[in-house]
Amino acid sequence: MTDSSYHTPIMLREVLELMEPARCRATIDGTLGGGGHSEGILELLPETSVHFGIDRDPEALAAAGARLSRFSNFHAVHGNFFDMKELIPLGEYGLTGVDGILLDLGVSSHQLDDGSRGFSYNTEAPLDMRMDKTAPLSAYEVVNTYPVKRLYEVIRDYGEERFASRIANFIAAAREKAPIETTSELAAIIKNAIPAAARREGPHPARRTFQALRIEVNGELEGLGEAIKNAAGLLEPDGVLCVITFHSLEDRIVKKVFRELKNPCTCPPSAPICICGKKPIAEILTAKPITASGEELERNPRSRSAKLRAIRRTHNDM
Repeated sequence: MTDSSYHTPIMLREVLELMEPARCRATIDGTLGGGGHSEGILELLPETSVHFGIDRDPEALAAAGARLSRFSNFHAVHGNFFDMKELIPLGEYGLTGVDGILLDLGVSSHQLDDGSRGFSYNTEAPLDMRMDKTAPLSAYEVVNTYPVKRLYEVIRDYGEERFASRIANFIAAAREKAPIETTSELAAIIKNAIPAAARREGPHPARRTFQALRIEVNGELEGLGEAIKNAAGLLEPDGVLCVITFHSLEDRIVKKVFRELKNPCTCPPSAPICICGKKPIAEILTAKPITASGEELERNPRSRSAKLRAIRRTHNDM
């Protein structure tokens, strides 16, 4: 497998064991990144099968395109996997569905490492955080134009930050003097907002707020549940959907949707029999989320927070 500093795929072995590309006629990587997972899938996928890779970041598409250029059955698609149904031209390939889908949620390693993108609180950069640089909303607009109440809600809900109110108020006070333009400016404001005693242990004090801003800028959670359902709807019977999450907010949504696909019945618990007629749409393949092995943790510390869940499509219609 080709080395790439752009994307070290997390839990690749586990994804391949669940998806079984060798049996697939068509597969989708909804979060292509640098193409690490797609490379693993394509190496096992029959040459007569087709693999689509979606990403909203043109830089990621270019890197993945170069990495995967030796595979004639790979097709890169610019867009958001939320729009997967519209983006993938199944009919052009004589397909009605696909046999495997992977969603590796969150920001890619390359986006974190590229200081100019503004995702990291450790690197001086303009406040940006857009996965797609053509998108209109950046972290600069969120930080400098959101009403303080909305800013507080973003930090509280998407960062699960207990000092969200103090941080929002400190940001509001700072931007009244001058716009907050860089990651280091913002990180310093956040650090000052958090009481010293709470800063002595644990991760960087700005970590949760930067996560919250990134999620808001890229709309990562709004509509995620529906996007996962739509992805499941593209699966052929026995097709597998794998989802890798990196924080509890994502994982809760995935877990909830998977449970609903397994048991869509809307009848009251007291009903003696099911009268709604809704049948299970999927079976859950991971009773508990799979986490990275000790060997992988040593090799790639960023896999520490990753959780992998998977479902297999049943023969019932959605």
